[in-house]
Amino acid sequence: MNGDRHRGRRRSLSRAGRRRLAGIAMTTPALALITLFFFVPLVMMLWMSLHNWPLLGEHRFIGLENYRDALHDTEFRTAVVFTVKYTLITTPVLFVLGLGLALLVRQRRRGARFFQAVYFLPVVVGLASAAFLWLFMFQSDIGPAGDLADHLGLGSRTTNWFAGSNSALLVVIGMVTWKIVGLQMLLLLTGLQSIPVDVEEAARIDGASRLQTFRYVILPLLRPTLALVLVFSVAGSLLAFDQFYVMTGGGPSNSTITAVYEIYRTSFIKFQLGYGSALSALLMIALVGVSAAQMLLLRSSDQ
Repeated sequence: MNGDRHRGRRRSLSRAGRRRLAGIAMTTPALALITLFFFVPLVMMLWMSLHNWPLLGEHRFIGLENYRDALHDTEFRTAVVFTVKYTLITTPVLFVLGLGLALLVRQRRRGARFFQAVYFLPVVVGLASAAFLWLFMFQSDIGPAGDLADHLGLGSRTTNWFAGSNSALLVVIGMVTWKIVGLQMLLLLTGLQSIPVDVEEAARIDGASRLQTFRYVILPLLRPTLALVLVFSVAGSLLAFDQFYVMTGGGPSNSTITAVYEIYRTSFIKFQLGYGSALSALLMIALVGVSAAQMLLLRSSDQ
């Protein structure tokens, strides 16, 4: 009897061991890729940030000198201020439009699926391709946006939309909104569809209006999805680079240079790889802090 128990125990232990080995075997390729393409470059970046590391020539250990220089770098500070400004404008625009479209296509009406697909279509276009498309649309004399602005009284065919920092920023925000809002709509729609219909019906039976139901029922239940969407939106805005590199080139007069753009210029135009690594490390720390703060503020009471 005892022998049977021992054999059964050994058999269960061997099955558990095989499961553990199978789990390790399946996760090892992913861990190897993460280590190779994330942890190794991260450690290399932090190591380079402690050196005077030119593109050619010997590198020299200088400790935290790059970080001290970054705190007094007016060009990087200006780029950070512009990035924050861009983030503060883009994030609420994307959120409001994305939530509005999600509520619109959530209704079980004829054609809702069609419009859902139409709103999502720009998401599949690459960011650089979308930037080139909008750059052509807003070219003076040849872009169709000039004719539309002329009919609406907002400009003329000869208007150079990229000659002013504010107009250039608005064009970039328009492109990013057109490109990204469909993804935010889809994420928010997923969160809305996870809310039980019975909860909303109970609120309406109790006399709550649509606005009260949305404010006191839907939004609290949607909080985890809101946290995810806002973290993605803020992180994407703080890391903005492609759209400004393609559409404005940092102009006019370097007024549309973002933090990542400044890191690119420092590292690959000025060839100050060590200093560029220090700027990247500071941006990474800020990004982690902002994302953590958002998650803490938007987490549910039961999390």
